[in-house]
Amino acid sequence: MPNLIQGEDRFFVRRMREEDLPAVRAIETLSFSNPWSDNTFRGEIQNTSISFPMVVVRRPGEEVVAYVIFWQIRDDVQVNNVAVHPDCRGLGLGEAMMRYIIAKSREAGATFMTLEVRQSNTPALTLYKKLGFEVMGTRKSYYTKPDEDAYVMALVLDQ
Repeated sequence: MPNLIQGEDRFFVRRMREEDLPAVRAIETLSFSNPWSDNTFRGEIQNTSISFPMVVVRRPGEEVVAYVIFWQIRDDVQVNNVAVHPDCRGLGLGEAMMRYIIAKSREAGATFMTLEVRQSNTPALTLYKKLGFEVMGTRKSYYTKPDEDAYVMALVLDQ
């Protein structure tokens, strides 16, 4: 299991498992107004051909504190969901997860990464811009509860 934060011996990343779902759903519910269902997460776990659901665990005890789900289809990567438990925000886990999947995607030959983000999600926008993502467009009424447009952001990986 790779150490997620350099010099940090408590946080590790690994593939999401079925037994992680209660913790993942708790983080999802605390993080989003329109949370994914267990079946959606289960589908991501089972879709091993393109889906990469990853969790960050804290030791001791393997407590799930964050997760990211992304798809890789040939050289394109789509980041579908990213969340950190509110008690662990501000520790750099979101940035570490994103840097991890960017590096893994490059290693796997991906050249382009995209994601959608609520226009009002300033912390996420700041992070994605810091990582080199650029706003490419807008998806009207992409989010619900409340209704909001999304920015489509992209990062060229082969640079």
